[in-house]
This record gives sequence, C-alpha cells and structure tokens, in this order.
Amino acid sequence: MLLLRMAFRNLFRQYRRTILTALSIGGGYIVFVLSVSLVEGSYGNVIDIFTKDSVGHIQIHRKSYREKPKTYLTIDNRKELEELFHKESKIISFAPRVLSMALAYGKEKSTPVKVLGIDPNLESGVTRIKEKIFSGDYFDSIPNADGYYKAMIGSSIAKSLKINIGDELILIGQGAEGSIANDIFIVSSIVGNEDSFDRMTVYLPLIASQSFLSLSDEVHQYALLVNTPKRNVEIADELQETLSNLEVAPWQRIETTFYQTMQADKKGNNYTLVLIVFLVFVGVLNTILMSVLERTKEFGVIRAIGCRPSKLILLINLETMFLTFLSISLSLVIVIPMIYWFANTGFLLSEPIDMGGVMFQHMRGEFSLYVFLKPMIIIFITSMLVSLPPGFRAARMTPKNAMDIN
Repeated sequence: MLLLRMAFRNLFRQYRRTILTALSIGGGYIVFVLSVSLVEGSYGNVIDIFTKDSVGHIQIHRKSYREKPKTYLTIDNRKELEELFHKESKIISFAPRVLSMALAYGKEKSTPVKVLGIDPNLESGVTRIKEKIFSGDYFDSIPNADGYYKAMIGSSIAKSLKINIGDELILIGQGAEGSIANDIFIVSSIVGNEDSFDRMTVYLPLIASQSFLSLSDEVHQYALLVNTPKRNVEIADELQETLSNLEVAPWQRIETTFYQTMQADKKGNNYTLVLIVFLVFVGVLNTILMSVLERTKEFGVIRAIGCRPSKLILLINLETMFLTFLSISLSLVIVIPMIYWFANTGFLLSEPIDMGGVMFQHMRGEFSLYVFLKPMIIIFITSMLVSLPPGFRAARMTPKNAMDIN
C-alpha cells in the first residue's frame, strides 16, 4: 500500500513528465487502434466482396469432385440436405449449383466457357449476381414462347463471340452419361467486365443446366453463407461431422492462393504496427528516463531509509502502469466515436476499385473488441518493459552517489 500511495503521489506531482508520457502513450494508442481497424476493416471488406462474388463462405461437394470434377459426381440427396440447411441457425442462405465446361458458339466464332447453373432466387441470396449485371435483365427459370431458356454471359464471351442481348448462344458439352450435350439459349444479360472472375462464365437457370447435362435433380455444389464469417472454418468442420459422405470446405481451402496472398499481405502490414509500437516505446522510455534523472536525489533518500532495489523498480513500474491506464482510458473517449464512424460510415476513395465486377469505393474500418483490446494489451506490455531499464538504473544507485549529484 505504501508503494501504491508513493506511485500515485509521484505520478501527479510530476506534471510536465506526466503530460508528455500521457500524450506519447495516448497518441500511440489512438494511432494503433486506427491502424488495426483500417487493416482489419479493409481485409474484411475485400473478403466480403470476394466470398459474395461467387465462392460463398463454405462450399459442399461430393467427395473427390474438387480433385477430379466429373459431371456424374453429383449430390443427389438434395431434399434432406436443404432441410438441414434450413434447420441450422448458423447458415444464413444457400445456393445449389451445376458446373461444367462447354464450347460456346456465336454467329461466327466459338470459345471454351465455364457453365454455371444456378437457382435464380437462391443464388441472389448468396452472391451479388444481380449487382454484377452490366447490361440486360436478370433471368428466371421460365423458357420463352419458343421453348428457349435465357442465359447470362460474361463480358469476354460477348466480346469474343460478337453477340449481344437477344442473340442466340449455342452450347456443346458432355452429358453426365457421356452423351453429347447441346442446346440453344437466348442471351438475357451481360455480366461484369473483362476483369471479372466470371468473364468467361455462362450462367444458366438450374433447371436448364440440368436438362443440358442430362441430370435429373442432382447438383454439383452448394454454396453457403454463414452468420459469423470469421468462424466459417469451425462451422465447416461441424457440418463435415454431420455430412460425412460429402466434402465440406471453407473458402480458405477452396481459394487457397487468394487466402495465402491475403495472409502474406496482412503480415506485411504488421510492420507498420511494429513501427507504431516502437515509436511509443521510444517516447515512453525517454520521458520515464528523464523522470528518473530528475528524481535522483529523491531515490537516494528512499534508498537511505531502507527501500530495497526491487521495491524501487516496482515503484517506477507502478507509476508507468498507472499512467498507461489513465492515458488509454482518456484515449478511449476519443477513439471509440472515431472508430464507430469509421466502421459504419467510412469515406469514399478517390477512385473506385473493381473487385470481381463489383465496384468498391467505400473504405471502412472494423468496430470490434479485438480492435481495441489488441493495441491495449501491446501498449501495456510495452510500457511495462519500457519502465524496467530506468527502474534498474535507479535501483543501482547508492544513497551516497545519489545525494552527491548536483
């Protein structure tokens, strides 16, 4: 208790030192929180755009399909599976899909394309497919008066085949039983641009793609959105235990290259955070060291009346920790409204960024306990470590040498 009282008294007696140290710690904490919020928010936005472009948070396939995608490797117990999705509270939405490769013919040319059969209603609940339509209208599952289904095509396909909305698109592929698949579709819209992930994709209504590939009600894939995207790996593992006959994979495993690139880039941004911590470290060390030098005679008196070196180190450490706590508490009053605004409103970028056909122009941060807690813990640990060298210096002083200093 005596050390606590002395720490408080010394803390508030050294006004200039207290203000300098508080500004150093508080300013460093605010910058640190803003940086963490920006990093986490930016990556969160990019991942949100990426997963809602097409991949979803979790994908389900028949085992071995991802390694060797064959048309006949389908998921056939759809009714039971979708009942499970409806009952599972962690799943927000799901979309069944049929996947295949085909050769597309236009008026004069042909080009290889990826065929993606989707449920028009369910797919829009998982991805931003409607937002990616560059021209034309979103299709439905009803054929026209001539019996032709509509198709949405990527912009590169439209450019390569020189076809537009209302034109016929001929697809030739291989059916599930090895037969030749061929059909004619009417282009209803063009999706994205030439930089989009789906620039070479032909979207068909699910029922049309099943008919085209000679499938009954089977599908190749389910894409899921979950209520807590950051826990999608855990949710995928839980679903895998239930669906042991299928493969349940989070997007991190589906898009390994993208995920590893994101992680490498995120590690690179950690150097900026290390620099912020270093600046706080230097600032706090300088002010505490100056405080020790200014109070050399005081420490000499304390040593002369019987204070042990370890107690003196603890005294300086307690002063620093109290000041850190006070600085962070005051900084939270300033930084919480800033991060709240940053996370909910953000700001517009000077130039929009195209992420998979969706224009991304708002930069937002993240408002979470992690954003505030991580810098707080690091600042506390840094302040505690910084207080040790001045404390050891004060502890090494003898009463005689301390009192002789002018």
